[in-house]
Amino acid sequence: MSAKGNSAVGEQGASKRTNAAKRPAAPAVRAAGAPAKRAAKTSAKAPAKTSAKPSAAPSAKTAKPAKPAKSAKAESRLGMIRRARKINRELAEVYPYAHPELDFRNPFELLVATVLSAQTTDLRVNQTTPALFARYPTPEDLAAADPDAVEELIRPTGFFRAKTKSIMGLAAALRDDFGGEVPGRLEDLVKLPGVGRKTAFVVLGNAFGVPGITVDTHFMRLARRWKWTEQDDPVKIEAEIAEIFPKSEWTMLSHRVIFHGRRICHARKPACGACPIAPLCPAYGEGETDPEKAKKLLKYEKGGYPGQRLNPPPDYPGRPAPPAVGVSPGAGA
Repeated sequence: MSAKGNSAVGEQGASKRTNAAKRPAAPAVRAAGAPAKRAAKTSAKAPAKTSAKPSAAPSAKTAKPAKPAKSAKAESRLGMIRRARKINRELAEVYPYAHPELDFRNPFELLVATVLSAQTTDLRVNQTTPALFARYPTPEDLAAADPDAVEELIRPTGFFRAKTKSIMGLAAALRDDFGGEVPGRLEDLVKLPGVGRKTAFVVLGNAFGVPGITVDTHFMRLARRWKWTEQDDPVKIEAEIAEIFPKSEWTMLSHRVIFHGRRICHARKPACGACPIAPLCPAYGEGETDPEKAKKLLKYEKGGYPGQRLNPPPDYPGRPAPPAVGVSPGAGA
């Protein structure tokens, strides 16, 4: 506002204070007149207070824009379900090629790779498993392996001692209890060493075609950002999300959400300005909203970089990831 405009406001306030001093304030206008009346009485004694009072009005007015947050909280369950399903449809168009980002050729390889993926990237696992599976292609082979040799092979994935114990233990269980075959039931898979519900659903959904929701760190983060759930426990999140989407969508929903979390909706700095579902996101603005700056935050094929798989599906639009140093691209493939 110009200086002239400020003067006009001041004059108007002065005339109101004069009128307020001459007549009692009517009940109907008491709320508006009271501050001016108090200012007139105290202007002679404490001029500083006179300048402080007018600033109270703008602060009261600026509190009004907080309404959008309240309306977001007031979203009905039906409205949330409709928005959630629309997000899923939008993601299906953005990632029609969504897939598990671990290289595998059979259920056993997928099971071992998923266990190894804990606390590391799928890329690191994909660069490690070719040599592992070339030496130990079956559960029987891995169960009879030298633990020190296995530790050395999987060392790049981190926590290699604990992971060696898990994959050799599950290999022995497959050999002894399931005839060397990976079972296709949740209740059997979760009994294997190192296998929880998340790992079990990855195997069931991608090796056996059994629908399941994979609640990893990306899925958990986005489900909460999108107000699909307020839970922190993966099992409770899984249960709540299962009530929102039809069972036939569970596996692909997991892939789409995880893809989006890895490529655009990052944990620390989401690329909000480059997000295709921004109009549906209650958390829009948590990250970079400038379109050009947001584009620089995109990862993998969305940012023009290689993906995580050395051997991606034929319909993957990005470039294959490079193998580990000293490992030929076709090793283990």
